[in-house]
Amino acid sequence: MSPASSRAAATHAVAAPAAPTPTDTRMSPGGPGYRRMSFALFLAGVATFALLYSTQALLPLVSADFGASASTASWTVSGATFALALCVLPLSALSERFGRRTVMTASLSVAVTVGLLVPFAPSLGVLIALRALQGAALAGLPASAMAYLAEEVRPKALVAAIGLFVAGNSIGGMSGRVIGGWIAQAWGWRAAVGTIGVIAVVCAVAFRALLPAPRHFTPGSLRPRALARTVGGHLANPLLRRLYVIGALFMTVFGAVYTVIGYRLTAAPFSLPQGIVGSIFLVYLVGTVSSAAAGKLVARLGRRGTLYLAAGTTTAGLFLALVPRLPVVLLGLMLITAGFFAGHATASSSVSHTATHGRAQASALYQSAYYIGSSAGSAVGAIAFHAQGWAGTVGLGLVAVLGVVSLTLWGTYAARAQRHRTTAGALPAH
Repeated sequence: MSPASSRAAATHAVAAPAAPTPTDTRMSPGGPGYRRMSFALFLAGVATFALLYSTQALLPLVSADFGASASTASWTVSGATFALALCVLPLSALSERFGRRTVMTASLSVAVTVGLLVPFAPSLGVLIALRALQGAALAGLPASAMAYLAEEVRPKALVAAIGLFVAGNSIGGMSGRVIGGWIAQAWGWRAAVGTIGVIAVVCAVAFRALLPAPRHFTPGSLRPRALARTVGGHLANPLLRRLYVIGALFMTVFGAVYTVIGYRLTAAPFSLPQGIVGSIFLVYLVGTVSSAAAGKLVARLGRRGTLYLAAGTTTAGLFLALVPRLPVVLLGLMLITAGFFAGHATASSSVSHTATHGRAQASALYQSAYYIGSSAGSAVGAIAFHAQGWAGTVGLGLVAVLGVVSLTLWGTYAARAQRHRTTAGALPAH
């Protein structure tokens, strides 16, 4: 969640349509409010991923408590991400009308409130319902955050700012799983998700206190026709369509691997205790680094080059994760995590760069595709694990990465064809 051949290439990769001028009042590194804004959105990212995936590392314990299979228990994750995917577009429309900060604050407030109720779920069905409600509430945050950054941060700093927000996602995902794993080992999964809920409350309060008021937001319309035109325009853009599917495919890999890995590591030949399994998620730190570095990678390799690198890194990690030796599996998880977060940061920032209007809707469509990928990865990955073991989950991941590479190659071909047509059109007639 989450990327220099020349300075000109870097500028082209992240520039918005209007280049900054000496009077540009948008935020930039070292400028007023930038650190507060960065830390506030970092905390929002922490809370979002900690809440959204709070049960993922605890699935073996949830299965044991309710007598459920891996594929059934995985809906405590898939239900949340699928609800987020469904609600992100309408909530992003509310942010166009009522403001990014207002919608993000409301989303976090509802999500953390539900998070405090999750530990008291009396049945698996109620737990899945609460998690779905939590995912729906969180839907107002990711797309609004991307739109806020696109409006309030200078173009040259956009990839780095989004990368830091994605890094907050990785820290949240890691800390929630690690802390939850050790607490669950001592006191059970209910105490674990309750603790994560309290941590999210603290992050939400600090976020609201720190985030600067928007200075460049212009309220839009809530009219359905206007929204439909904006969404239709984004979906008609071939580059945006490719970026949406690429985000979904990367998240399919990530969702499948991290939903199933707990089952694999608690079973033979590893037979690890829950606390150690939770600590495995410290590899998320690799994602923190790779997402924050996405801007430099794009500057050096370009957007498509960075996506190729991310896909190759993920593929190598999947193959290594097949080896039944714990150190090799850990190395594989590190590569999968690094590749995913670099690819996600690159694709999401490219959406913000490509969309010249309706940025909240453009980001919302990306987030919707991204979390549909997460839901599909969690659900289908668990089914593949039940049918074919870990090799089945890895096979699903490899198919998804092949899709990323194919779409990126298609984009490369389309760009070359466009350059050829432009060059041919510029030649003088004879």
